[in-house]
Amino acid sequence: MEFRDLNDIEHATQRSRKEMFRFGTALLFIIIIMLFTANLQTGTGVVSIELVIAAMIGGYMALNIGANDVANNVGPAVGSKALTLTGAIIIAAIFESAGALIAGGEVISTISKGIINPDNIGDSETFIWLMIAALLAGALWLNVATALGAPVSTTHSIVGGVLGAGIAAAGWEIANWDKMGSIAASWVISPVIGGLIAALFLMWIKRSITYKDDMLEAARKMLPVLIALMAWAFSTYLIMKGLKHIWKASFIEALLIGLAFGVVIYLLVKPLISRQAAGLQNGKAGVNALFTIPLIFAAALLSFAHGANDVANAVGPLAAINDAIHTHGISTKAEIPLWVMLIGAVGISLGLLLFGPKLIRTVGSEITELDQMRAYSIAMAAAITVIVASQLGLPVSSTHIAVGGVFGVGFLREYLKRNYAKTLQEIKDHHHGQDQAEFERFVKKFEKASLIEKKAMLAQLKAKQAEVELSKKERKTLNKVYQKELVKRSAFLKIVAAWVITVPASALMAAIIYFTIRGMMLP
Repeated sequence: MEFRDLNDIEHATQRSRKEMFRFGTALLFIIIIMLFTANLQTGTGVVSIELVIAAMIGGYMALNIGANDVANNVGPAVGSKALTLTGAIIIAAIFESAGALIAGGEVISTISKGIINPDNIGDSETFIWLMIAALLAGALWLNVATALGAPVSTTHSIVGGVLGAGIAAAGWEIANWDKMGSIAASWVISPVIGGLIAALFLMWIKRSITYKDDMLEAARKMLPVLIALMAWAFSTYLIMKGLKHIWKASFIEALLIGLAFGVVIYLLVKPLISRQAAGLQNGKAGVNALFTIPLIFAAALLSFAHGANDVANAVGPLAAINDAIHTHGISTKAEIPLWVMLIGAVGISLGLLLFGPKLIRTVGSEITELDQMRAYSIAMAAAITVIVASQLGLPVSSTHIAVGGVFGVGFLREYLKRNYAKTLQEIKDHHHGQDQAEFERFVKKFEKASLIEKKAMLAQLKAKQAEVELSKKERKTLNKVYQKELVKRSAFLKIVAAWVITVPASALMAAIIYFTIRGMMLP
């Protein structure tokens, strides 16, 4: 056997050991949950098998949320190299847990999003197994999506699970189809709005900073404004979403407090930006460096808000089951015991640490290339879209918004590249038959010109000679070249397909699981 073969075997066993460590740690977490809940008294003096099973599945769901959903908060920061993968995982784990434990809420709705009518459920025993089936189906679908490298909505996963198990338990009339229609609409609304806002912010940055001759001087003036806007948006977002369980504030109150915070941040960062810019080179790399610290704060705040909101996807059904076991009834609201919240918080953090890197890389670098300016635009899209959607009553997914933002900046870059390629072709056609050196001088002058000067130069060309149109074949060739370079179509199609089938897939799995349970355990 050759030495190279021995090395290949050693590398393969190392990968296998890492996978076994991840699996073993996750399994240990589930076993600890089982042992803990087996020693809980439910008021009857006996162990509740249903509660033990539900708690284990709730822990499994939390692991999958950490592995899949958290990547959207830190992926762009990692892809832009504002954060290392290790640093992002640590920050996200800390702030996800803090958000869940500090602002996760004491009471939640037992029926997620009101998609089924609890009056149609016969008894508490049926309700308990319905919620167990929904929770397991949602967790299984998230596991499948994570294995495929597709970031999907955990809210949609659990909604599909509740819908499928509910229909299996009580028929089609149990479903609130109007509510399901609005959730289905969010499949389109969330990524489109997120993508548009991210593209608009990136275009604003380009026009106000990177298209200028002295980028650093432009950044000194504009960056404090951009950071203040970020502080305004994120503080408003945090008050409305991340802290809503511990402090109820109206939209106007949140907006005004956020505005005050933004003004303070502007006054603080303006001199800091000037000092930091003094030691940087004039160019995109120098401008990108100025966005690094704001992106770290953005990743932390998004993680906090996510922990405060989405932990309910893991522990909501578990809290509902716990309430049904104690009250022997079906209530529309349920208290979340501390041990239930801990399962969600620890599970999300552990899932992120063990299995999160795959999806972080997907969001951060495998869809399109990101730098700090693009990552800033995506973070702003995530905060602003949630704020606007909340006020309009639109059901949106934070996952779809963030990934839509990534696609938005990628497609904007494609559009700008295609336009630039067409412009260069027009210049080349105008200089056809002339000296190559003359053409190159014009192109260099064009590249250094400001946006207004570029428009004037092109106008002069068109005044001298009619615009030469590219043929349809040439235009298609240019478009294909730049599209393949800037946005991976395979990633785009895979993620969109996963989004579309999330609710049906989790609903079908939940129905199958419920029928299996009923066949084994229910009369």
